[in-house]
Amino acid sequence: MVSVEFLGPIGEEKMEFDITSLEELKNELKNIPNIAKWLPMSAIAINDTLVDNLDIRLNKGDKIVILPPVCGG
Repeated sequence: MVSVEFLGPIGEEKMEFDITSLEELKNELKNIPNIAKWLPMSAIAINDTLVDNLDIRLNKGDKIVILPPVCGG
């Protein structure tokens, strides 16, 4: 299992998935309307490291964070 956290305005509680790749995670999350709308514009971090492609294998215990864009000052 991997854990997935959603920051900022996504507003979803932490979830766990039995998956082995970010592509699988994308397929799971696109079925949740409130999350799906944020996916195209969000950054992804695995174990506190930003990644820029979905062709990454996941390991049991990995922590994934979905980071939507935010405004700040």
